[in-house]
Amino acid sequence: MDFAFDARTEELRAKLLAFMDEYVHPAEQVAHEQRARLASPWDTPQVVEDLKAEARRQGLWNLFLPDAEYGAGLTNLQYAPLAEITGRSPQLAPTATNCAAPDTGNMEVLAQFADEAQRKQWLEPLLAGEIRSAFAMTEPEVASSDATNITTRIERDGDEYVVTGRKWYISGAMNPDCKIFIVMGKTDPDGADIRRQQSMILVPRDTPGVTVDRAMQVFGYEDHYHGGHAEVTFDHARVPVSNLIGEEGGGFGIAQARLGPGRIHHCMRLIGMAERAIELMCRRAVSRDAFGKSLAQQGVVHNWIADARVTVEQLRLLVLKTAWLMDTVGNRGAHTEIQAIKIATPRAVVDIIDRAIQLHGAGGVSQDFPLAELYAGARTLMIADGPDEVHQRSLARREIKRYL
Repeated sequence: MDFAFDARTEELRAKLLAFMDEYVHPAEQVAHEQRARLASPWDTPQVVEDLKAEARRQGLWNLFLPDAEYGAGLTNLQYAPLAEITGRSPQLAPTATNCAAPDTGNMEVLAQFADEAQRKQWLEPLLAGEIRSAFAMTEPEVASSDATNITTRIERDGDEYVVTGRKWYISGAMNPDCKIFIVMGKTDPDGADIRRQQSMILVPRDTPGVTVDRAMQVFGYEDHYHGGHAEVTFDHARVPVSNLIGEEGGGFGIAQARLGPGRIHHCMRLIGMAERAIELMCRRAVSRDAFGKSLAQQGVVHNWIADARVTVEQLRLLVLKTAWLMDTVGNRGAHTEIQAIKIATPRAVVDIIDRAIQLHGAGGVSQDFPLAELYAGARTLMIADGPDEVHQRSLARREIKRYL
């Protein structure tokens, strides 16, 4: 593994860093002010649309897609430092560059598994940033950490499929620009192979029988910039048979293919979130005095900052190694490392942000700093895309198997 970034990555890093300093960070407060004046909090502030236009103009668009036909054609190793940069402003930068979840994972699914008509109808407008999308997998009444528990039904009725079920924490679904759901449900609930019972299907938001019931909060936040996290009911929603993605029984495999890149993208951005927290911690430490000297002179603050720096450097190397393995031996070959970063990164970044909050005192939990929102986002990722315990169980079993 080469620790030096190639020329294209360095060029994009420089452009993206300048874009963040010149456009994104100044837009953070503007976006809050504009959103407060919108008719609906789920509408997109104009400044976000302006950022998207500028990112496209500068070629900072669809950086996450390795397929050059659809995206920038970057490897995971090339994309990693770019995603880290966008993680410093997770509310704005990923959306501004069309690299925000869940659209990224949905675009990858469509690029890899959809047929030509499906790509034309849904992938192309997603790539252009004209619409948003949602991935409907998690359910409120089962332990969705085990995907075989999914109860939503996708039943064939002539030339249509009938979708019935209830989903929740469906990210992006509150955004009025969210036009399409990729829904995971069971087409063969009694099948002998529990990993061939599920399928994936495209359900347009305006399909009769689809109801976005409510916005789910995350630590009290509605996460407007992300498009919210909705509870959605599918009440005998009918869609054409042609809306099935791939084949019947292929849903579990598609989900696994989608979640691998999604996990590393989250971890890449988490490194940026930690860097933002360290920066805020240092700025706070040199600007406040307590007990006769600055916070920057307090031994405990030294320990927090030093530990944070060591942790971030360790995490970054593990994430870069994982990206390199995904590029060289594929997602399956990098399975252990993907699980390792998914376990280690959110947990460690939560601790770093928590220290930054502590250093800011009351300001750390206020709306005047981004730390509380960063904490909520990082803590949630210990659950999202598979809770830590599921990854620990799988990783440990793989380690033990070598000795049997």
